[in-house]
Amino acid sequence: MLDINTIEKLDKVATPFYYYDMELFRKTVDLVAVLAEEYDIKVHYAVKANVERRLLEYISSKGFGADCVSGNEVLHSHSCGFPADKIVYAGVGKTDKEIYNSLKLGIEAFNCESLQEIYVINEMARVYGLKANVSVRINPDIDAHTHKYVTTGLYENKFGISQHEFDKLIDIIKKSEHINFYGLHFHIGSQITRVAEVYSLECQRVNEIVAYFERNGLRVDNINLGGGLGVDYDDPDENPIADFKIWFETISKNIRRHEGQSVHVEPGRSIVAHCATLISRVLFVKSGETKNFLIMDAGMNDLIRPALYGAYHKIENLSAAQRTFFPTHQAYDIVGPVCESSDVWGAGRLLPLSVRGDLMAIRSTGAYGQVMASRYNMKDLAPSVFSDAIDEAPQQPDYFA
Repeated sequence: MLDINTIEKLDKVATPFYYYDMELFRKTVDLVAVLAEEYDIKVHYAVKANVERRLLEYISSKGFGADCVSGNEVLHSHSCGFPADKIVYAGVGKTDKEIYNSLKLGIEAFNCESLQEIYVINEMARVYGLKANVSVRINPDIDAHTHKYVTTGLYENKFGISQHEFDKLIDIIKKSEHINFYGLHFHIGSQITRVAEVYSLECQRVNEIVAYFERNGLRVDNINLGGGLGVDYDDPDENPIADFKIWFETISKNIRRHEGQSVHVEPGRSIVAHCATLISRVLFVKSGETKNFLIMDAGMNDLIRPALYGAYHKIENLSAAQRTFFPTHQAYDIVGPVCESSDVWGAGRLLPLSVRGDLMAIRSTGAYGQVMASRYNMKDLAPSVFSDAIDEAPQQPDYFA
């Protein structure tokens, strides 16, 4: 919960906007940096979670790499300070243009997800007289016990190469003269909360797969275990920083590695989720036949996660914290202004009695929030406001003055 002084400052800012707690963000990144060094694990930040320049510049300053899933993410990361040789490019569908630009930039590695992709990268590297570092994303068929839309490591998912193609894959790599086999890449899902159970299982399966590749003549110098560490959306104040200690400890205890072999992880959500809050204002309070509605000025165009897969975000009435009256609570359906029935932030949420103009906080929106925003209904994009620069933010006009 924000303190009263901060709420008073935010109440003057034009809504909606994403508010970034830079102290919490830096504290989170600094902790990951310490643990990465302690456990000798390399970190690549998953850029898709949030591409805000200020965040990326700080992350890159800590020596982390960047995990990208598009050509534009590659170029953006490089412009934010990530050296080319610390940028890895994953994703199932890389265009020729994206491959070409990444080759020319000299990125650390391509994480390839199909046999045909390896053919294409090898051929393009041949045309330009280059050699590309290629890791292969393997589908380990592991249930991450998370939402079906963010499960990525089962055979039925579109990601990675499955076991039935291993022998053909090994043969292709050995025959491809313009690629360097860089290692193996895995990613089993996102928002994983059963950390010790799921990641120990992943490590056991990875150990088996690495051993198979090495028995068949391919030395695996880099093992990338992906990301997926979950955060506490229910109580971000109680658990503002994800349990990175357990994550690193579980991996270190269960992964087998030989001398000279590097282990990599790709945290995204766990680094940025809690550091941002979507701040919105109540436009209207509406009483229906059976429900009461709070109609907000932020909608699914600003944060699509609840509409896309029913994601939960804690919602708080910040203005109520400043009041000494209105002690009662009421159940509300909190909705946005977009012309879609799915534009709902939360149904039946118990909140202090709320009125037009109240400032509302939709918590833990730093990951897959602003980065997935659109201008649907021709809405403006919600800007970023940083905790160390609130006074620089655009002020809320008074149209009745």
